[in-house]
Amino acid sequence: MKGLRLLLCTVLLIGGCDTNAVYKEYTDIDDGKWYIKNAPSFTFEIADASQLYNIYYNLRNSVSYGYYNLYLTRYLRDASGKEIESRLDELILMDPKTGKPNGDGLGDLFDHKFLIKRNYRFPKPGKYTMQLKQYMRQDPLLNIMSVGITVEKATQAH
Repeated sequence: MKGLRLLLCTVLLIGGCDTNAVYKEYTDIDDGKWYIKNAPSFTFEIADASQLYNIYYNLRNSVSYGYYNLYLTRYLRDASGKEIESRLDELILMDPKTGKPNGDGLGDLFDHKFLIKRNYRFPKPGKYTMQLKQYMRQDPLLNIMSVGITVEKATQAH
């Protein structure tokens, strides 16, 4: 039954309509155990550097996750591997007072989409890589099922 829920959740995520998305990718975390040494990388192409982009974290956790938050360090690098930016972010997965999970839930899994950068302009067209590391000082960090990013063209309405 758990496998069926995971499959259904994956199908719903992949089938979601992100019309402005230029890149959307997840990496599954084996057995929901995210080791510090496991730092998924996501490489994407930016064709139009004059366009503004919104960048998001995608995260899936089990309701059994032991904390209300998650600290991640992100590294953005250009095609040559030069680091453009690194930053530590705190993601709030549950209400700190009530413990009620944030995000969209299906069974015991919750999906989150957190804005990293709004109206970001890449320095030039080309390939970029975003690498993510968990920074919770628990190794492995339990009940994180998958992590990823979405890069979307920013709409001018904001």
